[in-house]
Amino acid sequence: MSNVFGKNITITLFGESHGPAIGAVIDGLPAGIPVDETYILKQMQKRKASGSISTSRREEDVPQFLSGIRNGYTEGTPVAFIIPNNNVNRKDYDNISLIPRPSHADYTGHIKYNGFEDASGGGHFSGRLTAPLVVAGAICMQALENKGIWIGTHIQNLHGIKDDSFQNKEEEIRLLNEKNFPVLNPDAEEKMIHEIEDARIKNDSVGGILETVVIGLEAGIGEPFFDSLESRIAHGVFSIPAVKGISFGAGFGFAQMYGSEANDPFGIEEGKVITKTNNNGGINGGISNGMPILFQTVIKPTPSISQSQESVNLETMEETELVIQGRHDPAIIHRARVVLDSVTALVLMDQLMERHGSLWFQEN
Repeated sequence: MSNVFGKNITITLFGESHGPAIGAVIDGLPAGIPVDETYILKQMQKRKASGSISTSRREEDVPQFLSGIRNGYTEGTPVAFIIPNNNVNRKDYDNISLIPRPSHADYTGHIKYNGFEDASGGGHFSGRLTAPLVVAGAICMQALENKGIWIGTHIQNLHGIKDDSFQNKEEEIRLLNEKNFPVLNPDAEEKMIHEIEDARIKNDSVGGILETVVIGLEAGIGEPFFDSLESRIAHGVFSIPAVKGISFGAGFGFAQMYGSEANDPFGIEEGKVITKTNNNGGINGGISNGMPILFQTVIKPTPSISQSQESVNLETMEETELVIQGRHDPAIIHRARVVLDSVTALVLMDQLMERHGSLWFQEN
């Protein structure tokens, strides 16, 4: 399994959902990057389970930094940290090594690792491993925001309930980044929360679409073909559990357009080149064009549901019924928002390092 992501800045994930701790090592961060641990904890709060619309598993999720940070700044050496797992319950997963949960990685992990994997709570495949991504992303987001680059994500669609579209992006990003439930329209928030609670009552779950916008990114970031900005973002995004699709700009809407409708005309605004529409989501030829980066990500319904489901017994090779035990989310989309922001920050910082080098991040 490849647990390392990035080129100029790399992150290595380790740990399992119900092991002693999870964590990461981030290598390649420039020296002198400010690290505000209050900011990190604020980001972690957005990922935490809360209320009836999330799992009842509660973790403190306070990272313990082991190296690479001193007096509130990165040292330039690897940043290593752990996040202890304190609220674990392995007995809920005693049977899944033999009876895999539908749509989980239990079966594929069992085959790949010949039964030696830790399957409790999904083990290394668990969404629990997104917590270190949020810590790493928070460090990168601070560096990006110091350069005037801002990232925001909202729930565009939850089980058919739609939020408003981005309009005043800078103001809306600031609004979203202060909210635990990331929507622009309060009426949509109320309806979405009701839909999640309804799914919980039915022992079911729901998914949806997150929409992410990045403002302040200059033109010229990215590479053609294999390391295109889309390719790198998609690589990072598809590494998040439960992600099943990504599209940029108008996305699949291009299928209904003429070229005359899809093309983004160029213009001049305040002495700078702009595009008058943004159907391409701020990227042409794999390289940023200076307009907001815009993409949508599909999050599938949480696969752990308390209904009886069909499965198989891998020991007897017979079909059987499975009722999943344990503590599970009726929806993870609102918690996944900050993970998406974090991965986006990691990708962008990596790409900016490619363009400018480490000293650029130390300049005011």
